[in-house]
Amino acid sequence: MKVEFPCDNDQIALELPETVKIIQTSEFLTENYPEHAVSSALESPIGTPALSELARTRSSACIVISDITRPVPNKIILPPILKTLEESGIERQNITILIATGMHRPNLGDELESMIGADIMNSYRVVNHYCQKQDELKEITRIDDAPIEINTHYLDADLKILTGLIEPHFYAGFSGSRKSILPGIASFDTMKFMHSYKVISQLEGANCRLDNNLFHQYAMEVTQKAGVDFIVNVVINKMRELCGVFAGHFEQAHLAGCEMVKDHAVVELDQKVDLVITSAGGYPLDSTYYQVSKCLISAMDILNKGGTIVVFCGCREGLGSEEFCTIMRSNPTPEDFRKHHSQPDNFVIDQWCAQNIYQALDHAGQVYIYSPGLSDEDVARFSGKKLADAAECQAVVKELLTTHKRVVAIPEGPYVVGKVVGS
Repeated sequence: MKVEFPCDNDQIALELPETVKIIQTSEFLTENYPEHAVSSALESPIGTPALSELARTRSSACIVISDITRPVPNKIILPPILKTLEESGIERQNITILIATGMHRPNLGDELESMIGADIMNSYRVVNHYCQKQDELKEITRIDDAPIEINTHYLDADLKILTGLIEPHFYAGFSGSRKSILPGIASFDTMKFMHSYKVISQLEGANCRLDNNLFHQYAMEVTQKAGVDFIVNVVINKMRELCGVFAGHFEQAHLAGCEMVKDHAVVELDQKVDLVITSAGGYPLDSTYYQVSKCLISAMDILNKGGTIVVFCGCREGLGSEEFCTIMRSNPTPEDFRKHHSQPDNFVIDQWCAQNIYQALDHAGQVYIYSPGLSDEDVARFSGKKLADAAECQAVVKELLTTHKRVVAIPEGPYVVGKVVGS
């Protein structure tokens, strides 16, 4: 059978035997009229009054949106929200669209236009979050004596709205809702705590799990403190079509969306496997190797110790940020990383995704990587094996199938989660 794996904007096709188990999301029913679905959700939300009713008593609004690394259909979500706010009496100049960059780079120019459209970009105040711009941050609480600082554009708004995508997440269980605030619009010092070696080391098997999830608990605590009036979270399918809109209360609406994702994106296995063939989800999620950590952790959770991972990732922007590059190029082994970055004083930006990658490298016997955007030197430096082209991918996989009995393929990468029953 032919199985296609997204890689950047391309597809890498492999011929696989029928004995390989394909893990994929079950079919979602798409919204035939997505704009109408969003408008209806704004007027009939879960757990709150309609957005129009909330907006009538407010003079300003801040709408938080995800950055370029998340394929959120902002061009569908934003127009009904903006229309509702203005028709309810909030003047356009008092509406701010805040991009939840977390610690990522800002989204500007053509990139911003691709996210929200030229009309919105040119007609509304759009602001990028900068995690180290201290004059736009305010401490709202402390957790374990760590400062929790949030963007003031959001805190100062009369009406606070979060938008985003609900999908599996290897730290928070599911993305969406509270993640727009933490890490979306939090400070670097807050992230030093939330993404510390100590916290991340306690999140094994957290994908698609909210119970007993430390990251989720902290994020909920911060979100309650910061305040949220309304969320508009969506679920999309692998074609990135709108399948569900969950609007209203930041917890109740989010939980409803999580249930939909769980029903479609979690696949149960009776035992762990010897080989996982996966992707990083295609563009834009696989723009950097930093984001590839998500599919590697998902693979690790169902892989026998010493098993093999084959991953397809475009990485058109290379490894990632300068800080992430330094980490990956300075720590050739998982033990090197642990010795240095387990010390709080040595914390650096982006070390948490590196931590996950080293966890996967330590667990797997070998990781094969097909990535047009990564150099041979970088892949070799952290003990990966670089695959040169589609023909070599097919040849290596064919050889691996002769020595690995239990094999799964995950074309959608981080968008689907395998769970071993009882684990």
